[in-house]
Amino acid sequence: MVTGSVVGLLASAAFTATLGILIKYFGAVRLIAGYDPNRVADEEGLANFIGTNALYVAALVLLVAVVEYTEPFDGAEVIWIAFVVGVGLLTTRMIRGARRYETAEGE
Repeated sequence: MVTGSVVGLLASAAFTATLGILIKYFGAVRLIAGYDPNRVADEEGLANFIGTNALYVAALVLLVAVVEYTEPFDGAEVIWIAFVVGVGLLTTRMIRGARRYETAEGE
């Protein structure tokens, strides 16, 4: 039986994966929030880094969907705590890591 939350999670995973693929493999860096072409020194590197991390987020969402659907153990709500922590860590990694691809001020 597929619940509404599983369908929503699958849709979210598909959307996030689509963004990750567009950014990583097609160089659609304009999809990155706060992207400023005047401040980016390495567009290809930025696209690869952010796109890969977006795919990691999509994989986490998919994992939560699978756990929600199968309910392999009692207390499956713990997966949501792991999900929030995982997404928080990946978000921090993306924000901090994206700075590597910026030019220094005044260049």
